[in-house]
Amino acid sequence: MLAIVALSGSASAEIKGDAIRVGVLTDMSGIFATAMGPGSVEAARMAAEDFDGKINGKPIEILQADHQNKADVASAIARRWFDREGVQAIADGGSSGAALAVQELVRENKRVFLVSGAGAVELTEKACAPTSVQWTHDAASTANAVVAGVSKTVQGSWFFITADYAFGHAVEAIARAKLDKLGVKVAGSVKTALNTADFASFLLQAQASGAKVLALNAAGDNVTIMKQAQEFGFAQQGIAVVPMTFQNVDIVAAGLSVTQGDLIATSFFEDVSPAARKWADAFFARRKAMPSQIQAGVYSAVRHYLQAVKDTNSDDGEIVMAKMKATPVADAYTPQGTIRADQRMVHDLYLVQVKTPAESKGPWDVAKLVTTIQPDEAFRSLEESKCPLVGR
Repeated sequence: MLAIVALSGSASAEIKGDAIRVGVLTDMSGIFATAMGPGSVEAARMAAEDFDGKINGKPIEILQADHQNKADVASAIARRWFDREGVQAIADGGSSGAALAVQELVRENKRVFLVSGAGAVELTEKACAPTSVQWTHDAASTANAVVAGVSKTVQGSWFFITADYAFGHAVEAIARAKLDKLGVKVAGSVKTALNTADFASFLLQAQASGAKVLALNAAGDNVTIMKQAQEFGFAQQGIAVVPMTFQNVDIVAAGLSVTQGDLIATSFFEDVSPAARKWADAFFARRKAMPSQIQAGVYSAVRHYLQAVKDTNSDDGEIVMAKMKATPVADAYTPQGTIRADQRMVHDLYLVQVKTPAESKGPWDVAKLVTTIQPDEAFRSLEESKCPLVGR
């Protein structure tokens, strides 16, 4: 009975801090900064502005920090925020290694973690935490959506160029499993260090393998590989270049001449609804760039968190997360999201195709909707989950 009273926002619940502080912990200057970084901070600020910067008389403060994609740096910042600066929630999380490190501290401190940048499935598997939620994408949804879409249009074996880090490994493993179920052969794979400049030897291996699909799973290096693959004449040889993880910011960086026709899975597409277009245009007015799916996810997650704080009149992590899970997610990011028992927020994904230069009406008019991918087609089922919270 006490839990019900607390969740109702009665007098027994209260916002104990002098402010509601959300820390955006992300890559501010490294390889992921364009898709996360300052844009994620701006998205969190936009969420706070939806509440006029305060809740129940308490100001909302958005803090920011650069974890440099290092787990130890991320942990140190999170610990300082929790112990000394009164931060009740951390958003974005950045790269998977950093996010997994922060999640352990979140578990100990019962603070809220709104993961948008990191895509490691471990975050909602064995490492799941009661007050952490993975919001935007993960390795399973990314790999399943891309493989399912591409396999309908391209026949033949696949070759992977994969970045040697946690998320890269996870995406390739899940994609291989999906391909195996479809009876599609994997002709080969190479692992590369982040920030590799020359992929010539790997591209030659891909050509020699006889693969019809070159799957790029190399984070920020995807653009570099795509440009070099164009120089190697992959398109003329009938080899489809498919980025497993790619966003609108990456399309703009590479250019439509390089990316045209590619199929890309995304969790946010600005033309899917009037609400999405309105928010994306507002973001563009501030940043002079359209939001990535990660930045849109930060907005949605922080907004949903703040609404739960307001509804419960509490900044207690467990109380707020319970309210977040009990409330459907409906905003500019997704019209129908739900936080499951494994702390995974499930929602529609979109398969989009990169426009040709002739189709594009402007610098950020880069893609068109092919199909909407339902949550049960992309996300792992609860029955498959290894999260110890499932079934409680």
